[in-house]
Amino acid sequence: MTRLEGHLAIEVTVDGGVITDAESSGTMFRGFENILKGRSPLDAPHLTQRICGVCPISHGMASCLTLESAYNVTPPANGRILRNLVLGANFVMSHILHFYHLAALDYINTDGVLGGAIDKGPWQPHYYAPDMVTGPTAELLVGHYVEALAMRRKAHQMGAIFGGKLPCAPTFVPGGCTAVPTTDSIADFSTLLTELQGFIDNTYISDVLAVAGVFPAYFGIGAGCGNLLAYGVFDLDNSDQNKLLYRGRYTNGSVAGVDPTQINEDLKYSKYDDAGSGLNPADGVTEPDVAKTDAYSWLKAPRYQGTVHEVGPLARMAVNYLSADPTAIALIESVLGADPDISVLFSVLGRHAARALEAKLVADAMVGWLDELDVNQTAYEEVSIPRHVQSGIGLTEAPRGALGHWITATSRGKIDRYQVITPTNWNASPKDDSDQNGPIEQALLGTPVADLDNPIEVLRVVHSFDPCLACSVHMLRPGKDKPEVVVQTRPSI
Repeated sequence: MTRLEGHLAIEVTVDGGVITDAESSGTMFRGFENILKGRSPLDAPHLTQRICGVCPISHGMASCLTLESAYNVTPPANGRILRNLVLGANFVMSHILHFYHLAALDYINTDGVLGGAIDKGPWQPHYYAPDMVTGPTAELLVGHYVEALAMRRKAHQMGAIFGGKLPCAPTFVPGGCTAVPTTDSIADFSTLLTELQGFIDNTYISDVLAVAGVFPAYFGIGAGCGNLLAYGVFDLDNSDQNKLLYRGRYTNGSVAGVDPTQINEDLKYSKYDDAGSGLNPADGVTEPDVAKTDAYSWLKAPRYQGTVHEVGPLARMAVNYLSADPTAIALIESVLGADPDISVLFSVLGRHAARALEAKLVADAMVGWLDELDVNQTAYEEVSIPRHVQSGIGLTEAPRGALGHWITATSRGKIDRYQVITPTNWNASPKDDSDQNGPIEQALLGTPVADLDNPIEVLRVVHSFDPCLACSVHMLRPGKDKPEVVVQTRPSI
């Protein structure tokens, strides 16, 4: 699969014009858990941001929350707000990136568009289908593709104002944010935010609706497992309960809470030692087993109470909507009409719509957060590392979905265990110990494929999840029967 972060392999069986079996294979080994062993816990926020260059801010946030949980530290209000603003900028950037630069070309015939400027690599070769958008609409969407490049840059600039730089914000530390808000920095952030709000309101959402108007069938394709999970994100106070995007889940038709002790990772079809299968990540281990029989993915299979759950913008927006959040209700009803059938969102186009609406929700919220900053107050509370054993957990959201970090530090004050479950671990997971397919695999089942030589339908389903396999590191040697995995560690600095 191309046009996603990292390397994902999808294998499907098509019988009678529909997909009857699917395997989602992560072709990377993530060694960060092993790299962190023996290091100072204060290294974790900086190193884990290198897990992914697209959503490093989410990893920085999760790691800081993990250490604050372990060491009972609460950031000042300014620290919480500044982290929200940097993370919000990253959300907006990532959502714009996904629709225009990763997914849109699944729906557009680019032949001759912009004078043939994109009829070559890296846009060629790619699949074509008779239903693709052509003519003036294609010209318009490709023009917006180019405009979106500038919008992404502005979002990065916006996040760097308080993040120090992007990707990977050095100002994210346990205890808050080392940036110092000033009148000028707030004004600069506000100017860029206004531009991005205009693009979201007038272009992004309109383009998603335009694609939906041409491809209405995709509101009924790619439903997936039907269960949703969200950890919640963007704290509105220091209670960990009041969030812009709620913590909750939708399981077997009912809304419920989230208890992180009910999460486990299965390994039956993952390239890891089975001795670690079924463990909660607080007790998890990462022991590669390259030659394991029947294993087909480097991704583990996270489950909540043994049940498959999808994570991401669809999960977040649906949980807010079903929890009676008035903003989410207004946004979703603006697209689906009053008292909508929420099951319509469980689809390829439902995921795109949820992502675009969430971009608006987050961008609009940032206006209020800027007003809450106090230029006369600190944004950081110093953290000291105790010498005795501590454990912590940090739950937040990346643009692609629920992200969790777990840590155990030994009596030496060094990391003994560190575990990460990324959003794509949930969505692109292989079958679990009960042989249940992962969310992407389930979404592919039953999908019609019109042309086996141009299986564009597979791309449309998979891309709707915005998978990010870059949340891994790997070393593969082409031509060898088995991957060669190399993990190197160095002393803590």
